Amino acid sequence: MPDSRVQRIMMVAGEASGDHHGAAVAAALRERFRDVDIFGIGGVRMREAGVRTLVDAAEMAVVGLVEVVAHFPTIYRAFSLLAGILKRQPPDLLILIDYPDFNLRLAKVAKKHGVKVLYFISPQVWAWRAGRVHTIGRRVDHMAVVFPFEVPFYQDAGVPVTFVGHPLLDSVRPTAGRSVLQREFSLDPARPTVGLFPGSRRSELRSLFPTILSTARLLRERHPELQFVLPLATSLTRADLEPHLTESGLAITIIPARSHDAMELCDAIVTVSGTVTLEIALMGVPMVIIYKVSPMTYEIGRRLIRVDHIGLCNIVAGERVVPELIQHEAEPARIAVEIEKILGDREYAAAMTEKLKGVRGMLGTGGCSRRVAQLAAEMLAPGVENT
Repeated sequence: MPDSRVQRIMMVAGEASGDHHGAAVAAALRERFRDVDIFGIGGVRMREAGVRTLVDAAEMAVVGLVEVVAHFPTIYRAFSLLAGILKRQPPDLLILIDYPDFNLRLAKVAKKHGVKVLYFISPQVWAWRAGRVHTIGRRVDHMAVVFPFEVPFYQDAGVPVTFVGHPLLDSVRPTAGRSVLQREFSLDPARPTVGLFPGSRRSELRSLFPTILSTARLLRERHPELQFVLPLATSLTRADLEPHLTESGLAITIIPARSHDAMELCDAIVTVSGTVTLEIALMGVPMVIIYKVSPMTYEIGRRLIRVDHIGLCNIVAGERVVPELIQHEAEPARIAVEIEKILGDREYAAAMTEKLKGVRGMLGTGGCSRRVAQLAAEMLAPGVENT
């Protein structure tokens, strides 16, 4: 029986992956509470789940220190809007999803005004700026983490923490089989398909999409039989891609808002780093990860990051399962060689696929969003079971 009380929940997801996970949590919360008002920052998926998005996540999705400075006015206006609500009309609960630099500052405001804070998808304290765990402990009431190796970081710092499993286990699946999708998108089943995954942020398009397209041109010159697909994230529009696509002169099949279908079609993928690498891993598709930011951002990050890998799938696996080309290494000729190795060496591709399957077993079990909703219910009504 859903809880009958009206609950006001502020939820903040600052980019496409957070929007997806936030939508699932919002749906699970609506199953628990008969009348709940969920509002904050989100994108298309959260709006579809009934969240009142006061700020669109697409306006907030940037990567890199230099890039954040350029978007500071937009980010500051969003922060001021939500901070004002926390002060004047405090919600019953604040749920923060990833997006740490913004969200941890907002958590400070929430705590000052007596609003409980549930943080879902932890800042990567295990990768860099480990001292943030103590800041988190002061500002966050409970951490809902998605990797089992994150739990000790919070336990050792005395921060309440629950491993909820990874949300991608519930959502990563195509809408149809490969042959059906090939017919739908007019792809030739006899020709190899390479996926071009430029990310969900406009800043990534500027820094990495030209490199990805140059790689595709080089591959097409060497292998005319190749065909290319590109998933369009919900945080982007076709207009964001057009200038690059027109200049490239390539025939590329664009697949809007169906990234898992795009993955299902692929024999190999060139992808930016981020959550998408974990999605591709769960789909079992061999890939090459590329990463490039401004020189200043890279030099700062290089001195701070404490992990051996950039790609989440490699971090979870604890080894270099898929190749990573970082900064100056992320150039078309080197990327093309890696894709050619995947397409041309069946044993190499099969070994990579097998190791990617092993990543799934390291991410817990399904039902993540329901566990997060359960934690939220417990924080809203301590000691009261909501079923």
